Amino acid sequence: MAVHIRLQRFGAKKRPYYRVVAANARAKRDGRFLEQIGTYDPMANPAQLSFKSERVEYWLSVGAQPSATVASLLRKFNKQNETK
Repeated sequence: MAVHIRLQRFGAKKRPYYRVVAANARAKRDGRFLEQIGTYDPMANPAQLSFKSERVEYWLSVGAQPSATVASLLRKFNKQNETK
C-alpha cells in the first residue's frame, strides 16, 4: 500500500484551511485517511503551520511520500524551528 502525506481541504469557499494527513495514495483528496499529522492555515497573517513532528518522522521512515506542497511546508516548518 502506497502512503502519501498530503493536504486535505476544509473551510468555506475562498477561506481554505488544510489538514496534513497520511493517506492511501488511491484515496480521494478529502476522503479516507490513516492519520492527521498537522494543520495549515494560509489565511492567517502570518500563515499558521503545525505538525506532530514525531508522527511525520514515523510516516517518512516507513516510506510515505509527501506531496510537493507538503514537502515545501515541511522545509519551512523545519527552518522556523531551527531559528527558535
